[in-house]
Amino acid sequence: MTDLRSLFPEELREALAPLGLPDYRIRQVFDWLQRRGARSAGEMDSLPKDLRTQLDENFWTSSCEIIRKQVSTSGARKYLLRLRDGEAIESVAMRYTYGYSVCVSTQAGCKMACAFCASGQHGFTRDLLAGEMLAQVQTAQRDIGEPVSHVVLMGMGEPLDNYDHTVKFLRLASHPAGLNIGRRKISISTCGLVPQMDRLAGEQLGVTLSVSLHAPNDALRSRLMPVSRAYPIGDLLAACGRYAKATGRRVSFEYALLRDVNDSREHAEELAGRLKGMLCHVNLIPANPVPALGFQRSRPERVRAFQAALERSGLAVTVRRSLGGDIDAACGQLRRQEETA
Repeated sequence: MTDLRSLFPEELREALAPLGLPDYRIRQVFDWLQRRGARSAGEMDSLPKDLRTQLDENFWTSSCEIIRKQVSTSGARKYLLRLRDGEAIESVAMRYTYGYSVCVSTQAGCKMACAFCASGQHGFTRDLLAGEMLAQVQTAQRDIGEPVSHVVLMGMGEPLDNYDHTVKFLRLASHPAGLNIGRRKISISTCGLVPQMDRLAGEQLGVTLSVSLHAPNDALRSRLMPVSRAYPIGDLLAACGRYAKATGRRVSFEYALLRDVNDSREHAEELAGRLKGMLCHVNLIPANPVPALGFQRSRPERVRAFQAALERSGLAVTVRRSLGGDIDAACGQLRRQEETA
């Protein structure tokens, strides 16, 4: 059966054509699915009862059930969510001065096997549909009781490995008749799949591209991120330059600081040399520890020294405010706990 939440208005019109619905009914259904976040046709109480029954009998609507929620002292909310087929995924709602940002998962599990990330420790199960990504945002909105203003695709999975569904999510999330989240308020993270990055640049979506770098050279990055063996840093940075040129948007580089692994002054100076002159921003992340993986967060003085070294080279640098370390907010931790319980 077809997932109604994953459909654009024109696709919805085609799918529902056998029901002979007038255009205003199609618009109502789309509004319930996208803007209001109905979890089933049964909740669409402005529709005739017989139509709701037909929709539930002939289609399905992606939704998420909260099976576990942890609330941080920072205000962040970490959700373990159950999908229709029983698969568990994670999402995080983070409060900032501008409102809530939701971190969305794009896959159940992950193929990338980054050494410091819990998401891929139990392997990859499947890609998520666009509607299942939307359902994460809508579930968070329902729980916090207010609209979400920003979205980051930095949860479980590699978004560009699930390219078509991810791009469809981006278009649906920003649809004016749906959640209407501005594309400049959406960030998509990648570990560096170069061909897909070039393809995304051609979409002209205007979203922020965040590249998980985490090392200044191929030797160290290949140890931490196997993807670097296929796409070395030189190729990756060239793709970032093409993205910035095609979109006019600066690229954000994510750099998780791991104690005594990638956080020395020499690492900072090498990174600065790599990025100097690029239209970019560096986001330093004091990594949330994942005890089972053996990595620890860098010491505060190392973080400050690393930031200062980059700034001396003229790079724009921020240190991400730590949110959710007390609620296992690192990607994949709750799912891993659920599977090993």
